[in-house]
Amino acid sequence: MLMRLIRALMPKEERFLAYFVDHSGKIVAAAEALSTLMAAPPEQRPQRVKDLKRIENEADAIGRQTIIGLHRAFITPFDRSDILALSNALDDAVDLIEEVAVHAELYRLEAFDDHMVALAGMIGRCAARVAEVIPLLEDISRNAARINGLCEDISGIEGEADEALRRALHQLVGERPETIAFFGRKEVYELLEAVTDRCDDVADVIEGILLDHV
Repeated sequence: MLMRLIRALMPKEERFLAYFVDHSGKIVAAAEALSTLMAAPPEQRPQRVKDLKRIENEADAIGRQTIIGLHRAFITPFDRSDILALSNALDDAVDLIEEVAVHAELYRLEAFDDHMVALAGMIGRCAARVAEVIPLLEDISRNAARINGLCEDISGIEGEADEALRRALHQLVGERPETIAFFGRKEVYELLEAVTDRCDDVADVIEGILLDHV
């Protein structure tokens, strides 16, 4: 109670929440761009990949702003380690989405199969919840129940993605494709699932912040 009162009386560095909101928006944009890429005809894919790279560069810039702000700030709204962990998890999610496109090009993936499309849909669902939960950190006490519910939703979707990855790999092994195709599809499956892991990392950090402030 005393610490909460002290925090309430101290000036806060508000820029971090704005950075996190912007960063979460880049996850949503990247997830949408990924779905667009998967649905695009082959001749349009290079442009869709460029779109993802642009979003990833924008997310990197936000991450750099956050780190610079962290070094300059005297007062922060959350523990510094939480700010760093949250920024890194947000940035990693966008990076991995872009990596999906890079690996699809590298292995000359001709089409995105149903497993990939399903995993991309799960990424979209996670991204939407991340973008919804971040602004709620402005008033953690009042929004605690909603924050907790959204974090649980993200963790649940990540569990669905784990199961989807296992199904995809099981089918892939059963098909016995040639080596390059095998590793190409396998890496894309694993990268897609890893994006939901990073979103779950975001949820984990937020749940830790929630415990510290409520």
